[in-house]
Amino acid sequence: MPPLAVCTNETRPIRGAGSLDSLTRAALQDNWGSATKTAWLQVSLNTGGTMAGRGKDDLFDDHNHDGIDRRGFLKCMAWAGTGAFCVIRGGVLRSYSFSRLPALDPEEMAGELSFAQISDSHMGFNKAANPDVAGTLKAAVDKINGLATPPEFLLHTGDISHLSKPEEFDAVQQILKAAKPQDIFYVPGEHDVLNDDGKQFLERYGKGSKGGGWYSFDKKGVHFIGLVNVMNLKAGGLGTLGPEQLEWLEDDVKHFKHSTPIVVFAHIPLWSVYPEWGWGTEDSAQALSYLKKFGSVTVLNGHIHQTMQKVEGNVTFHTAASTAFPQPAPGKAASPGPMKVPAEQLKSVLGITDVNFVRGKQALGVVDSTLE
Repeated sequence: MPPLAVCTNETRPIRGAGSLDSLTRAALQDNWGSATKTAWLQVSLNTGGTMAGRGKDDLFDDHNHDGIDRRGFLKCMAWAGTGAFCVIRGGVLRSYSFSRLPALDPEEMAGELSFAQISDSHMGFNKAANPDVAGTLKAAVDKINGLATPPEFLLHTGDISHLSKPEEFDAVQQILKAAKPQDIFYVPGEHDVLNDDGKQFLERYGKGSKGGGWYSFDKKGVHFIGLVNVMNLKAGGLGTLGPEQLEWLEDDVKHFKHSTPIVVFAHIPLWSVYPEWGWGTEDSAQALSYLKKFGSVTVLNGHIHQTMQKVEGNVTFHTAASTAFPQPAPGKAASPGPMKVPAEQLKSVLGITDVNFVRGKQALGVVDSTLE
């Protein structure tokens, strides 16, 4: 979507099976290392930095003159620095560099439904990657309050807290009181369920939800589904939904018409971003099979602390930037974890996501913007 008080050398399973992913384990062990500077150099192009001879908004292949590097986009390049505006029509994605938005017709970005996504607030974290996560969360709220199209509600896709402490949840709640949209929907991240199998999270945010906190709701013809994939992490930290939740999901969507736009939100990506780092969900394919009949499906996730996108048929996957700290691009460091960047560049790799639905055009517009 903020000192480490717990230090341990144990790899503690969550809810009976699997083990903590490497990022959570590092949080508990307080052992994030000094490789972050190297990682920053390796991924600087993708996270808003520059490389020799090129500016941060330069493109390699802009064949359609819309501001998007087609080769880079199809390889799911991160756009945390520049952001991207995406419109889905009939399952086809049209995308524009965030730097080109001033040239677009504002009506294309407005719709009957607008909401914003924040993720990975990590309240309680105070290491070198960001010693003031409360300050950057406040900056995210300011960004949301300044959006041209006011969001009707917020989605928080998990890791609200860093160590599941009551005072961390309290701090986020207090900061979000300043956001204009006061209707906020949450799903947990693994950092929110460290000590009690998610009991505290459910008491705070899970009223009316099923099982470990999954639920659905409808807004202006769009069906939203909040899934929980952090309660029983598999080897390497992969997320899992489990049979009970999958059965519920199948039943939840079977009565909707094929034309109903679907928005799914969960913490860990529902596509295999980088399984070696636990950046994926083991049984996501089964979940997505229940959504094949729908013409427009958007999946919003967090966890990896960078903006990445992928399109598979009728499904557009989108991961959001964190409001706390960046992580390395997949495989560009020894392991995932907080990545230190120069202080003056931090807000360029943190951000929010603004989503708009346009009835009749079967469109969802997704705009990523940094906290700069």
